[in-house]
Amino acid sequence: MKLRKELTELLNAGIITQDTAERINNYYDTKAGPPQNKLVIVFGILGALLVGLGIILILGHNWDELSRTAKTIIAYIPLLAGQTLCAYTLIKRDSSTSWREASSAFIFIAIGASISLISQIYNIPGSISSFMMTWMLLALPLVYIMRSSIASLMYIAGITWYACETGYFNSRDSENYYYWGLLLLILPHYYLLYKKHRESNFFIFHNWFIPLSVIIVLGTVANEVWELILIAYMSLFGLLYHIGNLPLLREQKIRNNGYLVLGSLGTVVVLLGLSFDFFWSELRDNPFWKNELISSPEFIASTVLTLAAAIVWITQKLKQRPLDLKPVEAVFILFIIIFIIGTHSPVAVVLVNLLVLLIGILTIREGARQFHLAVLNYGLLIVTALVICRFFDTEIGFVFKGMLFVAVGVGFFLANMWMLRKRKAASITEPGTTSIIEN
Repeated sequence: MKLRKELTELLNAGIITQDTAERINNYYDTKAGPPQNKLVIVFGILGALLVGLGIILILGHNWDELSRTAKTIIAYIPLLAGQTLCAYTLIKRDSSTSWREASSAFIFIAIGASISLISQIYNIPGSISSFMMTWMLLALPLVYIMRSSIASLMYIAGITWYACETGYFNSRDSENYYYWGLLLLILPHYYLLYKKHRESNFFIFHNWFIPLSVIIVLGTVANEVWELILIAYMSLFGLLYHIGNLPLLREQKIRNNGYLVLGSLGTVVVLLGLSFDFFWSELRDNPFWKNELISSPEFIASTVLTLAAAIVWITQKLKQRPLDLKPVEAVFILFIIIFIIGTHSPVAVVLVNLLVLLIGILTIREGARQFHLAVLNYGLLIVTALVICRFFDTEIGFVFKGMLFVAVGVGFFLANMWMLRKRKAASITEPGTTSIIEN
């Protein structure tokens, strides 16, 4: 609808011909594939999930009064119903996204329900982590057989829960490393989405689910030399930020680019947390042993992620003409230097504060250069967050703290007024640039 409206405006303005408009429209119709009603897909998935959960609740009402044989038969009914629904979808409704996603969501829930019911009926011992592992492995083929993205998203959520169970909630063991292999199993589907359906909402959801899952789970590798996990996280955020700056993802709206948003926010949040002295004083007082360093999982994770972030960053810069440096790009390298300094000197906390301030100023400059109000305010929020953090430093007087808040508030007001005037002037002098600025 938006494309047709813009084509009509271009036709009325005499910028393109009718033939050109028709060819553009046909191209995007072909690229998008058969039309799908997004509301039908959403309500189909929700309906399937609610039906599955409703059946479980109904069965559980009189569960204790049933015989073991009856319970076993009932435990398999949702699974058989889901398989029948999937078979019908593949044979009769294969081209319908709503049918494929709804049937996949139903059987995904049915698999978990059947496993838990059979375990309860026959008193099969096991942990939540083993239950999640079995459930996810049995549900994984749905992603590829049904070409289902909702099953993929539920699978990512499931393996994240599994990793948290093995890495955070229970005693740490080697099981939490299985998560990385399970995550690799879903990447072919993600690649197919990228190749064939990069404009779809499911691709956008994957752009958020995958990096968020990795961020949550990375902390499970921390064990003995836990201090190094901060380097791993900073390198991970740097890697995500650079992935978000790849040409395809960079063309997306900011809210659709989970890699870019999470990479930037994660970097700033970690730096703000380290802008206090308590971490650095503990780091100087309790140095980690050198003989534990090389073999520790934290060191391996930090090394791998740093190398990956550096490779992606350097590859981007070699192809970029002219060279354009973004505010957060090199922070993961600078942080390693600051971390090494912080093991011996209290000056590290000063360097972190200066780095956050520099990121905020450069982000404000970037927003002003691009006429992007959201980026400008993001930079101002970074500076404001730094001022708030310094508010809790007792060494600073209340008068100076008040002056900082007043200065930041005035800066917010003046920067937004200046940006709005610039955008208004640009829209008057060049009407065609309005949509570019808003994007």
